[in-house]
Amino acid sequence: MMTGFLGFCAVLREQKSCLSTYFCLLLVIFLIELVAGVLAHLYYQKLSEELKQHLNQTLTENYGQPKAKGITYSVDQLQQDFRCCGSNSSADWEYSTYIQSPEAEGRKVPDSCCKTVVVLCGQRTHPSNIYKVEGGCITKLEHFLANHLLLMGAVGIGVACLQICGMVLTCCLYGRIQLQSY
Repeated sequence: MMTGFLGFCAVLREQKSCLSTYFCLLLVIFLIELVAGVLAHLYYQKLSEELKQHLNQTLTENYGQPKAKGITYSVDQLQQDFRCCGSNSSADWEYSTYIQSPEAEGRKVPDSCCKTVVVLCGQRTHPSNIYKVEGGCITKLEHFLANHLLLMGAVGIGVACLQICGMVLTCCLYGRIQLQSY
């Protein structure tokens, strides 16, 4: 907003120094966005591997723990929203701290894995009862991220084009002011 306000004031007052500052700020913001986009593209695969490792670890160690209510809620939401169960499959829950605890009350998977969530529905792991998705939640989450990264990339390219247009117009106005001052 500050950059836009500076550009607005520079155009109104037709001051070359403000236009130069505005152009430089737009250029710096453009370059930062460009670097961020390139890094996001380069590290996408590494992010995917980290996500796989940490999601599985979160399911087995933190789910259902008293100090991790936020994690439990998030995993439940993930499984319900993406209609999946477990990191790679519903079998991931077998070694979960929660499933092995008395609080699980005989559940084999959390109730959020169930197609119709009711209390203790996770005791029965038949495919008619729980989501059996090949690749588990990781696959669904990766597809979701890939689709949204594409959308974010398209929006980023649109914003970059607007910034380039702003820089070109700034240069044109700067040149016009320069000519008028002679």
